[in-house]
Amino acid sequence: MRRITLIPGDGIGPEVIAAARAVVEASGAAVAFEEVIAGQRAEREHGTPLPRAVFDSIEATSIALKGPTQTPFGGDYRVTIERNDAQAGSAKRTYPSISIALRRELGLFVAMRPIKNYPGIPSRYEKVDLVIFRENSEDLYVGVERMVDEGTAEAIKIISERGTERVTRFALDYMQRLGRRRLTIGHKANVMKMTDGLFLKTAQSIAKGRSDILVDQRVVDALCMDLVMRPEDYDCLLLPNLYGDMISDLAAGLVGGLGVAPGANFGADYATFEAVHGTAPDMAGKDVANPMASILSAVMMLRYIGEAAAADRIAQALAQVLKEKGSVTPDLGGNAGTRAMTEAIVQKLQRQ
Repeated sequence: MRRITLIPGDGIGPEVIAAARAVVEASGAAVAFEEVIAGQRAEREHGTPLPRAVFDSIEATSIALKGPTQTPFGGDYRVTIERNDAQAGSAKRTYPSISIALRRELGLFVAMRPIKNYPGIPSRYEKVDLVIFRENSEDLYVGVERMVDEGTAEAIKIISERGTERVTRFALDYMQRLGRRRLTIGHKANVMKMTDGLFLKTAQSIAKGRSDILVDQRVVDALCMDLVMRPEDYDCLLLPNLYGDMISDLAAGLVGGLGVAPGANFGADYATFEAVHGTAPDMAGKDVANPMASILSAVMMLRYIGEAAAADRIAQALAQVLKEKGSVTPDLGGNAGTRAMTEAIVQKLQRQ
């Protein structure tokens, strides 16, 4: 029995994570969930949005299925982490969000986000099948900022050869396992000559020895244009952190929105799986949230831990529910609630 850390999160998180849990348990996968809290509830109950118990659990299981967690806009909000480090001893570190804190503390250096069309999901495009690899530990997105003076703020963009090497190797290895054949590097090296220039140069250098994979590059603004004109032309994308965050959402819009976009974060020792969408607090508790992205994230998790048969069963049951349309949430063209859609998938699994 494989233990999995379960983090419900904020807003609609508890609802969609409960749906994913129910579907996984109905699939026959040999897993057991260990629930811990992070986010607003944890801050109310423990005085911190990311308690030590979260790290204790993930360090024991090495795998987490996570719901979205709330991050306030602007201001001086920071997440403070105090952990014992084998080399540095006890130390406090601060991060701009829970997600960034988890990625940095657990060494989750790559975010992977598959983007594809699903039967029954309305979309302006057909034959979209992308995998986005996003460097997860550097760039402007990590939030190294300061006020220069009362009217000026600055952020530091950090790109390293080491960080680019490991995400590129991960992407190439993953593509080889799945038989994917083309990797496009997104960058702005025509202007950010040193930072994005290093990202592009390093990624190209690492990819030189991989004759089985075609590697090309696109300036990121041109890549955005291409994706909304001809998304079917692309296979896999490799991007620095900030561009990867933006293009993941853009790409989700190509296939029906954030409600159908799963995701995962990988490091050398740990992995977390979570939907791309946010907490949607205006929908929380109303039984209208679409659980599909969290369920698909759980499918990714099952494949990762070797439960491919259970993952296939869930994917098949979900496809049937989407095709029939009678038990899907309003954003997917139906009138069902979160619980009703979940139950419809569970029933399909029970009948397999």
